[in-house]
Order: sequence, then C-alpha cells, then structure tokens
Amino acid sequence: MKKIAILASGEGTNAERIIRYFAERKTAEVALVITNKMQAGVLKRANRLGIQSVIITAPEFAEGEALRVLHRHGIDFVVLAGFLLKVPEDILHDYPHRIVNIHPALLPKFGGKGMYGEHVHWAVINAGEKESGITIHYINEQYDEGSIIFQASCPVLPEDTADTLAQRVHELEYAHYPEVIEKIVLSE
Repeated sequence: MKKIAILASGEGTNAERIIRYFAERKTAEVALVITNKMQAGVLKRANRLGIQSVIITAPEFAEGEALRVLHRHGIDFVVLAGFLLKVPEDILHDYPHRIVNIHPALLPKFGGKGMYGEHVHWAVINAGEKESGITIHYINEQYDEGSIIFQASCPVLPEDTADTLAQRVHELEYAHYPEVIEKIVLSE
C-alpha cells in the first residue's frame, strides 16, 4: 500500500478529510503529517486521528530535513494541503510527479507567491470574475505553475465576500481532493 505524507501549515481541514477518506477506503495510507508551524491546527487533527506528525521549521526544510523525514517514513507520495512554504528542490527531485497541491482558484489566474486563502478570494472578487473554483496540480519549482490535473468551478455571486466565496470553494476541495489523490496514487 502506498504511503502518503500531507504537508500543511494551517488548521488542516483538508488534511483531515484526506486522512478520513483513506482510512475508510484503504487504497493508500496517510502515514505522516508534516507542518512548518508549531501552533498549526493540523497537529491536533493528526493526533486525534492517530497519524504521526512532525514539525519542520523553514530553515530545517532548506537544510534537507524534510526529505530525510520523508525517506525515513518510506513515503511514496506527497500531498500539499494549505502548505505555505516553497517545496525545496531536493524533494521535487526525489518525488517527480508525486507531489500534488490544491489551489483555491482556477489557475493559471490568481496563482503565485502570496496567493492563498482570503488573498485569492478577494483578488477573484475584485477582478469581477463570474466563477472561481479549485485547481489540483502537480508542483514544480514555481508557485502554482505545475501541470493541472483537475479543476472544478463554482459561481462568484455579486454579494460575495472572501468568506462566502471561500465556503463554496472549500466544498469543492472536500468533495474532489481526496478522490483525485486516490486516482493519481493508484495509477502509479
């Protein structure tokens, strides 16, 4: 069975959904959660769900610690779920086409450094877009420029705020991300 590591920097709602999905399906195993923030909510979620977690600071990522941890745990596939650091080249090199990310907009629009969370949703609203959504993509050396695997859209309503748009985008993330991950992992 393939082993998945989830990298997350925040609350971990997507991470929890992915963990629960694979716990029920048994098609792959979420074996590890890595975060770069000591206070990240994902740590509590991982602990509650019985998944080992590791905190690796930004300098430790740069020094190769994350790659050593991935290898030590026999990780086959890496999933980013609200992870805000740039993934180092050593990990990209060792996991080609085995690292995916989810972005809360329809790439190639509204991507890049600093485009996460409410920043993305406000940018979509302020640009007058009629739709937004999610993009699941492989990662490469550039933020949000890897090959697109899957997209799903939702309307942007005239009365939307970043919060109301985020709710619809989160529904798409929860509905699609675990299934797309499963398809990719099983196709390897």
